Amino acid sequence: MERASVNTSGKSGTRAVVIVASAFGVDAIRRDGHALWAEKASLAGADGFEVRRELIADEADASLDALSLLGERIRGAGLWAVHSTPATLFRADGSLDREALALAIDEAHSLDARIVKLQLGGSTAGVATDAATLDALTAAIARSRSRVVVENGQLKAGGLPGAFQALFSALPEDSGLAMTFDTGNWGWANADPLDAAQKLAPHVAYIHCKATQGEGARRFATAPAHDDAQFAALLAHLPSDAPRGIEYSFADEADAARQVARIAAF
Repeated sequence: MERASVNTSGKSGTRAVVIVASAFGVDAIRRDGHALWAEKASLAGADGFEVRRELIADEADASLDALSLLGERIRGAGLWAVHSTPATLFRADGSLDREALALAIDEAHSLDARIVKLQLGGSTAGVATDAATLDALTAAIARSRSRVVVENGQLKAGGLPGAFQALFSALPEDSGLAMTFDTGNWGWANADPLDAAQKLAPHVAYIHCKATQGEGARRFATAPAHDDAQFAALLAHLPSDAPRGIEYSFADEADAARQVARIAAF
């Protein structure tokens, strides 16, 4: 099955920038729905809009028919879609969650998303990489028109570089699976983000951009400072043509436009 292409150049001729729905505020998305805020994302100059499955307040709005209508609204705003689900690709025992992957792909198809993103999941020991698991994973991905990516989460299970290295090393190069590299989540898992970037850059197809402040449970996402050398170093190690998703809160709608421009140029 032919996969949707992922734009690597943005409206301004720079790299593509995606606004993650939650950047406009969790309560706002749950109250107003994604479609209204996709239009705001377009006005801010974004190229794409990331739908967050967990922010769909009414399950009726998560039906395949409803997602198809949402996809039309996103395209009508001049954007392409990313579908993000909190579901994990691997269960807590490390086994592949075929049902979660199949549902995520079906939802992404209805949305006409160019990227479908799951969390890696698994256990602290990693994920299953036996031949049967890899065959099932590649077969499922082969039917997806959307680019399937797994993201590093905020827990050690699914949030450490070694688990990603082991999985990508075991998979064939043409497996179709890629990675969302979240620049901030490594901090929650106490992993070195620069080390992760150096090891995992060849597998990265999408970047979630944020810095963090605080420690432990009080850690929260923030906009990278203009002089954030670590953030700049991470981007320098990651593919320059990977779309960049903004996953930190905006002060207001004018700030959204400022942040799109600065993340594109960072």
